[in-house]
Amino acid sequence: MTDVPRSHPRYESLMTRARVEEGVRSGLVSMQGLIAHGRGEAFDYLLGEGTIPPAAEAERAAAAHLLLARNPVLSVNGNTAVLVPDELAALQKALRCKVEVNLFHRTEERVRRLAAFLEAHGCERVLGEGAQPTIPGLDHERGRSTVEGIFSADVVLVPLEDGDRCQALRDMGKTVVVVDLNPLSRTAKSASVSVTDNVRRAVPAITREVEALRGDRAACERVAKAFDPARNLRETMDFIAARLRALG
Repeated sequence: MTDVPRSHPRYESLMTRARVEEGVRSGLVSMQGLIAHGRGEAFDYLLGEGTIPPAAEAERAAAAHLLLARNPVLSVNGNTAVLVPDELAALQKALRCKVEVNLFHRTEERVRRLAAFLEAHGCERVLGEGAQPTIPGLDHERGRSTVEGIFSADVVLVPLEDGDRCQALRDMGKTVVVVDLNPLSRTAKSASVSVTDNVRRAVPAITREVEALRGDRAACERVAKAFDPARNLRETMDFIAARLRALG
């Protein structure tokens, strides 16, 4: 894809696809990750491939919750790692938090590769190796977590999440922030904060909001308290419906 000119109207989308494809070749992304990326891209079309107002509100709420957290953790899968590695490192630095690899199609070798890849891009001491089945109610590999990371976290950011783990983490009493382009998914409906945005826009936006809110606990508390996840999802779907009517 290196011969695609920047003037191509689909340049960003094509480069993003190429990252995921290369991730599969290098063993960082599972084959199923290609399908998941395509599904998300379809929803991004509905949003106009931009950050809509409800998503911007959710990104600010996400930052507020992460700043208020005692032990915030960024949970990263293969797609997220290859799409925003530098951006995750910047968010980790801004929050001084932990990063943990968590995979559905898990092998220890893939966890090691992802941890090394993230650390090469600036993340510090990435967790995930040797994680044990510690999340109640999950019988698959995403039920594994480290004690110092996801298991003991009070706020978890989980981009590109699956719905059952999101609900399981909520059942543990955790605040769960997700990035999910599908506002109808189980994940979006069960999350404390659901950001309906492309992860390549969402992670840098959350970092900017962290920098803007840092040091103002009262503002963080106001933003977190004012956010209504159900209302935000309704406004997201209203935006999509209005855009489709306008296009028709």
